[in-house]
Amino acid sequence: MMKYTKQIAMRQTLGEVLLKLGEEIPELVVLDSDVSSSTQTIHFGKKYPNRFFNVGVAEANMVDIAGGMATCGLRPVASAFAIFLTLKGAEQIRNVICYNKLPVILLGGYAGLSDSFDGASHQSITDIAVMRAMPNLNVIVPADSVELIQALEQMIHFDGPSYIRICRNPTPVLFENEEPFKFGKIRKTQEGTDITIAACGVPVYMAMEAADELKAIGISAEVLNVSTIKPIDSETLVNSVRKTGCILTIEEHSIIGGMGSAVAEVLMKNHPVKMDSIGISDTFTSTGPYMELLQKYGISKESIIEKALKLIRV
Repeated sequence: MMKYTKQIAMRQTLGEVLLKLGEEIPELVVLDSDVSSSTQTIHFGKKYPNRFFNVGVAEANMVDIAGGMATCGLRPVASAFAIFLTLKGAEQIRNVICYNKLPVILLGGYAGLSDSFDGASHQSITDIAVMRAMPNLNVIVPADSVELIQALEQMIHFDGPSYIRICRNPTPVLFENEEPFKFGKIRKTQEGTDITIAACGVPVYMAMEAADELKAIGISAEVLNVSTIKPIDSETLVNSVRKTGCILTIEEHSIIGGMGSAVAEVLMKNHPVKMDSIGISDTFTSTGPYMELLQKYGISKESIIEKALKLIRV
């Protein structure tokens, strides 16, 4: 049974926080690729029609327009489904936004498997890999709606581009009464000595629940919420594995090029340890209910416990 019962959809939160930021920051403009009713940026458009731009189903054009606006002193937020923003807009993100270090926030909605019923054509399982390879681009994967709010509030003032990944579905609220999100820092949710469990996005709550169950059988797991994928917090990672001697990563993304790969890159240079990963293998994903799809691809509390036990016993 899920321990964290309060659930809020990040897209709902996005609609609310953009309204708040719109009042505080007159330079804020929002761009959309004809999905505002899905991503909930429609609320900003209704309140600030002169600061909202629906460019139609043209993600690459949207990125170019956002870049142009940024050169004029505006603070653009460009919102689209993650798979189309990061793949159709990849060239423009690289050559216009990143090359010129423009202060544009790229919001990748319906990320991971959360656009579950639209199947492989809409499920974004490569966006972290693509975006973290872009020079000068920050990559953030909030674990809940609270971190999404705090990430947006921080990055809207950042002098450079950022990609923020957003889940479609209601997900557990984890950090409502906790220390706020800190860009570039890993949040340690639990101290441990036997294994490090590092997660990002929705699977963070699964890692936290798995750690509780492991504790009940005498295994001490240290849980890291790696919400900033780039720049990654190498110091916290290395310090954790020096203590535990092994690490398991969990993400709602391909195991090729995602958060697990970013962690492995840090550790192979600084402190190699036993490591395993949970994510989507080299495959296109299926269609179905969101939580059932996560289970199908091994993104679950049960899989975390199983792989953690195997890793410790190797």
